[in-house]
Amino acid sequence: MTTAGSARTPLLVTNGRIVTPTETFDTGWLRTDGTVISALGSGPVPAHAAANATELDAGRRWVGPGFIDLHIHGGGGHEIMEGREDALAGVSFFLARHGTTAFLPTTYTASREDTLHVLKIIAAQQGSVDGGATVLGAHMEGPYISRRRRGAHRQQYIREADWEELDAFLATGVVRLMAVAPEQPGNAGLVAALRDRGVAVSAGHTDATFEDMLAAADAGVSQVTHVFNGMRGVHHREPGAAGAALLLDQISCELIADGIHVDPAVLRLVRQAKGRRGVILVSDAGKAAGLADGEYIRAGRKMTVRDGAMRMADGTISSSTSTLDVGLRTYCAANDLPFDAAWDSVSRNAAEAIGVADRKGTLEPGKDADVVMLDDDGRVAATIVEGRLVHRTW
Repeated sequence: MTTAGSARTPLLVTNGRIVTPTETFDTGWLRTDGTVISALGSGPVPAHAAANATELDAGRRWVGPGFIDLHIHGGGGHEIMEGREDALAGVSFFLARHGTTAFLPTTYTASREDTLHVLKIIAAQQGSVDGGATVLGAHMEGPYISRRRRGAHRQQYIREADWEELDAFLATGVVRLMAVAPEQPGNAGLVAALRDRGVAVSAGHTDATFEDMLAAADAGVSQVTHVFNGMRGVHHREPGAAGAALLLDQISCELIADGIHVDPAVLRLVRQAKGRRGVILVSDAGKAAGLADGEYIRAGRKMTVRDGAMRMADGTISSSTSTLDVGLRTYCAANDLPFDAAWDSVSRNAAEAIGVADRKGTLEPGKDADVVMLDDDGRVAATIVEGRLVHRTW
């Protein structure tokens, strides 16, 4: 059930496997006060920690930091680029049911007018959403990308950097992450300009060579957008953007672990190359996430979802229909990992990527009380967003 609008009273989570930044408490507890975690520990609950708190018995479930999705276009029948407040709120509610406690609503390549409108909608709703996941800002996927590697992005809207336009986008005050093709001649200086304005930069929908990526990393690119998808792949004579992403320690890899975008063997390859802290799982979900197979209209184009894959008429994959809880299960299964060994990839790594790790991404006293409980099979049992229980299944 969803408990939108429930009061923010002190909560005491007990009898859980608590995933902390340094260890997992086999039998632990956690207390929230207001919007933050006030204390946590292992073993019996101290009397002072139990005082005046509502107990939530985790029943030996996994208890970890809430998921943070940096790349999400929609879900539950809603799409961010619809440009309506109710659509953004609908995505927020949908995500909370799947363990995501904070996210970056993500734009795709569109006209200047449509993009600005959506950014202003996101700015107006930035912050807490009663009953849903917190809006951390915006992720712009495009429009300054490669036509050759555009994927489902509309070719007519792809362009090289327009500095006056960029100023208008950034003036909304909401852009935290932008995906660009750093190799494009007209994008020279774009990475440095974004970094100077406090925006994290990802190389995405890019035809960058390995050498291009070395230069981009030096300029400040810190991650790649959905690694292996929408980029120059690995070749033994030209490692490409994907090869650079795997080899460069300063580059984190966004990864869609939905069982469709990337083969399980490649999920293992990415883990072996990037380790625990170099992978950021993302959903890249569109409006059909959480819905049945069928036909949907997205950005004026018919999309068909079959066996969980959303494709355009020409067969091109258009976003995913997955969520981060599914991604974590798929990633752990491919790598034969327990959930706590990969939890950073759905929380801490994302928080660090966009500069919010001082308050989100790990379970520590003083940080936001964003918590998700998982059953043994990895399905979401409860979600707490900034100290408020917004979803539970029992």
